[in-house]
Order: sequence, then C-alpha cells, then structure tokens
Amino acid sequence: MEKTRIGVIGCGNISSIYLQNLTQRFASVTVTAVADLIPERAREKAEKYGVPRVLETDALLHDPEVDLVLNLTTPQGHYAICHQVLSAGKPVYVEKPLSISLEHGLALKTLARHNGLLLGAAPDTFLGAGIQTCLDIIHSGVIGRPIGATAFMTNHGHESWHPDPEFYYQTGGGPMFDMGPYYLTALYALLGPAMRVTGRTAISFKQRTVSSSKKNGQLIDVEVPTHVTGLIDFASGAIGTIITSFDVWAADLPRIEIYGSKGTLSVPDPNTFAGPVRIRLAGEQDFHPVDMDRPHQENSRGLGLVDMARAWREGACDHRASGDLALHVLESMHAFHQASDENRHIYLKTSFTQPAPLERDACY
Repeated sequence: MEKTRIGVIGCGNISSIYLQNLTQRFASVTVTAVADLIPERAREKAEKYGVPRVLETDALLHDPEVDLVLNLTTPQGHYAICHQVLSAGKPVYVEKPLSISLEHGLALKTLARHNGLLLGAAPDTFLGAGIQTCLDIIHSGVIGRPIGATAFMTNHGHESWHPDPEFYYQTGGGPMFDMGPYYLTALYALLGPAMRVTGRTAISFKQRTVSSSKKNGQLIDVEVPTHVTGLIDFASGAIGTIITSFDVWAADLPRIEIYGSKGTLSVPDPNTFAGPVRIRLAGEQDFHPVDMDRPHQENSRGLGLVDMARAWREGACDHRASGDLALHVLESMHAFHQASDENRHIYLKTSFTQPAPLERDACY
C-alpha cells in the first residue's frame, strides 16, 4: 500500500497521541516532518516518535515529501495555518474546532473547494467502536424512529487542575467551544444535520480563582458564557437538548441518550472511542449492555485523518470527519450563543452528508 506522507504543525500536548498512532498504529500513513514555533519541542517529538525531519512551518508547507498536513496548533491558529496549507496546495486536517469564527470556517471551506482539496477536522471519536455500535443500532431500527436526544457535559471548569486555565474563559473558550464539538459531532453523526437551533447562555461567576499550583490564587475575568443550553431541531424531525457548563459543582447525568419510538439508547462518552453502549426497549425493566464487535476501542485519535488520507489517495471526497461536518458543528455553537443574545431561533445555513458507517474490515 502506498503510504500518505503526513506533515505535522504543532507539537504541544495533543500531538503525542496523534504521533504515537500515526507512527505505530496506522499502516497507511507515515509522518515525514514536524514543525513548531518552539523548535526544541518539535525536535523532542521527532526524536521520540522517529520522525526524520524537523522543519520550519513554511518549509513544511512547500515540502514535496509532505502530501497532507495535520494542524495541531491552538484554536487561535487554526484558521491561519489551515489557510496557508490550502493555499500551498495541500489538504489539511485540523484539531477541533475548525476555527474560532464562523466566517473563517466558511472561508476555509470555500478555499478548499476552489483548490480541489480536502478539508477535515477533529473530533474523530465518533469513528470509534462505541458510537459506531450506536450507529448500527439506530440504522437497524432496534430503537425505532429517533424522536429525541439529550447531551450533557457539566463540571466546574479548569481552574482547579489546569496549569494555564485562562483561555477557557476568554473568547474562543467556554464549555460549548471546548467540549461541544465532541457532543455535537456525535449527535450529528448519529441523527444527521440540524435545521434550526435556539439557546440560552449565562456567565454564572464573573470571576474564577485559580487553585492549581502554577497560578494558585490568580483571578480570571470571565469573558464568555460558561453555562450554555441549546435546543436542536434536526432535519429528520428529532428534537435534541444539549447542556455544556463550567458552573456545575456536581451532577449525575448521562453523556448522551437517543430516544426512539421503541426504546432508549445510552451513548458512551463522545470524548472516547469505546463504550459502554446500553439499551432499554419498551417493556424492559432495566438497561442492558450491548456487545461491541467493531474495531477502534482504544484511543485512536488520528483515525479521521487516516480516513481522509484514504479518500485523498483514491481521488474521492467521502471522508467522514469532513470539513462540512465540522463547519455545521461550528455554526451550531455560534448559533446557540446568538440565539440567546437575540432571543430567537436560528436557521442553520450549513449542512453535511451524514457519514457512512466505518467498514469493519477497513485497512488503516
């Protein structure tokens, strides 16, 4: 099999699992170069994972031995780097979110299409065994026609453990933009695109006090909503509710549930690739576990990139963690906030083709 040659820009914390999987787990790709604003960090990752070259960003973009670029910069850099990659004539896959602003997300889609290139984005956890098993259950009609869904991500923020928690309370942060991509991507992969949304948001605590060791006692002024509730009208007719919050001290809530005309499906944590998957049909007294016979139960970050590389090699455009899906998620997140600010429903302008199930015997 001809391997797709990957260049990685950004060698921060998230790069470790990507580089581990791309160099050790997936046989259809090879990492030929890495780049980072801090050269020492890039050299460290190159040495650890056996990457042959450390380049400056511009050199990597134009390197003939790089077929596809993985953008692992911080969210503020997603748009600029992706725009540079696409302008250099290479497809790009980026960590979530696609960009901070919707306008930039739309611009990336337009540029990719104009240049005949693929654009992809994390998260790809919906390709794991857990959510793919849920997709099989829905498609087989076990729970009947999906009529509703709920999704919950609640905690009390990052200041108690993160060494640099400020970003999470500034523009581009907040619980919806931090964790919403996992939950919305899972919901959309399972139920298809949304037609319209509305939402309510709040800043429950105007300041946060850091209690992690590095900046213990430092105050953070909160700039973005930290409790976000959204209502989703799916094009299929199902109705969804999503709550993401950094303001909840404790909760006993499911991650995601899908409600069908014949029963309820309990979906696993969308920030993971595995289960458990549980189901309870009409007339049953309890939920029961579902056996998963699908691959990728382990942490398989990079699977979406590898699927995109497969499509690029084949001259196809059917990769699953697509820019269209990521753009729909991005528009939804902005729309929840806009709907709250303007006290109205927002009809979404973007859409996507619901990703096909991952083949059980696909060679990645």
